[in-house]
Amino acid sequence: MTAGANDLPIGVAIIGGGPAGLSAGLQLVRANRRIAILDSNRPRHSATLQSHGFLTRDGASPLELRRLGREEFEAYPTAQYAQAITRSVERLSEDEARAVGFPDGIGFRVRGTGIRGAADAEFIARRVLIAAGLTEQLPQLPMIRAYYGTALHSCVECDGFEKTDKPLVLIGETADLFARALLISRFSSDLIVFTNGADTIRPEQEAQLNAIGIRVERRAIDDIVGEKADMTGVRLADGEVIPRVGGFVRPRWNAPVEFMGALELDRDGWGLVVVDDRGETSARGVYAVGDIVPPGPQQLIIAAGNGARVAAKLNMDMIRGALGVGMIDE
Repeated sequence: MTAGANDLPIGVAIIGGGPAGLSAGLQLVRANRRIAILDSNRPRHSATLQSHGFLTRDGASPLELRRLGREEFEAYPTAQYAQAITRSVERLSEDEARAVGFPDGIGFRVRGTGIRGAADAEFIARRVLIAAGLTEQLPQLPMIRAYYGTALHSCVECDGFEKTDKPLVLIGETADLFARALLISRFSSDLIVFTNGADTIRPEQEAQLNAIGIRVERRAIDDIVGEKADMTGVRLADGEVIPRVGGFVRPRWNAPVEFMGALELDRDGWGLVVVDDRGETSARGVYAVGDIVPPGPQQLIIAAGNGARVAAKLNMDMIRGALGVGMIDE
């Protein structure tokens, strides 16, 4: 069902149509809930040609997984899908929420701007589930995007197997670089960790990496170099080129929840949205799931599983709210 086809209040407005949002949406329409998904179809991993580790879909493209998930969701009569960028989420007053039929006095107005010719969307929802994913900031190297998703990746669990026994890089400026290097060592012993001038690996950590044959290169990077579509090395600021054929980068992440407006959400030290064990944020009635919550970026199958888990908690929250028996699923 397209957005705008029915103006009745809905159960949950889901912001984001990736694996977490689609999985949650599927579970909730199967619970006889009226559900709307607002999605711009601009996933963070759109540069990735294949996704791995998703049972029955290993090797499929992320976009193909989204297409299949959307078709399954939209097959249900209470499902609505809006191709839109979410612009605002506003809390209804308790009186307004009760007036539209929300018995626990919790409700939201969600507005989105249609894209690619789609109409604008507006929903009145009992709950909001944020599954919008993250935006990423890669190291500031001119050609890094040219090789990102093919030679260079951010998810070791997703793409490490294909890099087995190759001469690899790990580029990053974050405090978890040491742990990422240990993880990559399962796939290749020919690994160089580039800190790009950042002081993110302690001397004792460097000694431990050296002991297993992993070199730490602390000099600043000028750029990634290659021939046509193939990465061939890393050029340092002093002009030296170190031959490498691919590897991993550690982006910095941002949780793009500006559409929440005055509804501020608690964040952790990485900027991720903090949730309780039911998936609810610090704003009552607003839930979050997927990459946007700790521990951050994860395999698609884990995001989908978490979407299903949070959907079950959210459904119980609405049942208890309707019956006046409390918000906690005990």
